[in-house]
Amino acid sequence: MSPQRKPNRPIDGKTLAAGPSGEADAAHAKTGRKLWVKKTPVQVVLDQIGKQETKVNDMREELKKEERELQKLQQAKKVLEAI
Repeated sequence: MSPQRKPNRPIDGKTLAAGPSGEADAAHAKTGRKLWVKKTPVQVVLDQIGKQETKVNDMREELKKEERELQKLQQAKKVLEAI
């Protein structure tokens, strides 16, 4: 190994896969994948809250549709019972 080249040194028991940031940018360009950005615990919880709010709103919309359908069927039931 030449003195100009430094070996990949372990960080926390793991070896550097991408090397310095210049190599990481080159690897990113080749794969087309987004770089991983570590989130804080607060960001993780806020993301979970946002996802849950979206899920609940979607379920409310679905419930409204189902209630309208039930209302139509109940009206049809009244008509049929009147005959």
